[in-house]
Amino acid sequence: MLLGLSLLFYPIFSDTAKADLRLCNKTESKVGVAIGYKDKTDWITEGWWNLESNSCETLVPGALVSRYYYIYAIDYDQSGEWGGRAFMCTREKEFTIRGIEDCVARGFERTGFFEIDTGEQSSWTVQLTEPVQEGTGGQ
Repeated sequence: MLLGLSLLFYPIFSDTAKADLRLCNKTESKVGVAIGYKDKTDWITEGWWNLESNSCETLVPGALVSRYYYIYAIDYDQSGEWGGRAFMCTREKEFTIRGIEDCVARGFERTGFFEIDTGEQSSWTVQLTEPVQEGTGGQ
């Protein structure tokens, strides 16, 4: 079952802030996170970071060198996910995978990541949040 989970992202503008790509889990659930990015020669996907409820983790330490990063996250407690249409390779256990082509043929899963456009900022934080609850109307 997929939940309509939401996310927020924003740059860090403070001169004193450490330059990183951080992800904050603002939900009441434990989540697993994978990241995809392009290095100098190839696409790479890495996972899993396991974040407890209301905690943050640095996914990419130091100044960001790419404009675009890709995130996939799964809610372990509610069975929801944060995903998108940028397909990359993952697997169930800890991984670092080079290349995003032929995932299944190479023994990996093909997973949809959502895109983060950092606008070439040196720091960026992504916040995973609970779904917005919509009221139910009476008939």
